[in-house]
Amino acid sequence: MTYASAPDEAVFCVDKLLQYMGQDEKALKTVVKIVRDGIGPGVEPLNLAGEAIRDAKFMEARRILHNLRGSIGNLGAKRFVAASLALELALQEGRIVEIPLLFTALEGELKLVHDHAGAWLDQHSGRAAVR
Repeated sequence: MTYASAPDEAVFCVDKLLQYMGQDEKALKTVVKIVRDGIGPGVEPLNLAGEAIRDAKFMEARRILHNLRGSIGNLGAKRFVAASLALELALQEGRIVEIPLLFTALEGELKLVHDHAGAWLDQHSGRAAVR
C-alpha cells in the first residue's frame, strides 16, 4: 500500500496510544500533551528542510525530516511517515527530479495531520489550550 492509498485512519490516530496508556483520564491528558507537542512546531521544521534542500544540503534535510517523522509518527500518522520516508530516500539516493513532487506530497500530508490533530484536540480538550 502506498501512502496515498492508505485509509484516513492513517492520517492521524492516537487510539492505540490511548489504549496502551490505560485509556483513562490521566492517559487522555498525556496524549493531549503529546499531540500538542507533536504539532506545536507547525510547518517550521518542514520549511527548514526545504531550505536545506534548496541549498543542496541533503544530509541536513534528511536529519530534519527524520526528526519530524519521529514526532509526527507518534501520532499514528502512517501516511506522513510513508511520504517522509519516500522523500528521505530520494534525497539519499540523489533522485533530484523526484524531490519537488515528494516534498509537495509531504507538505500535504503534514497539513492533513495538523487538521486532524487540531480537530481531535478540539474534541478532547477544547480550545482553551493553545495548539
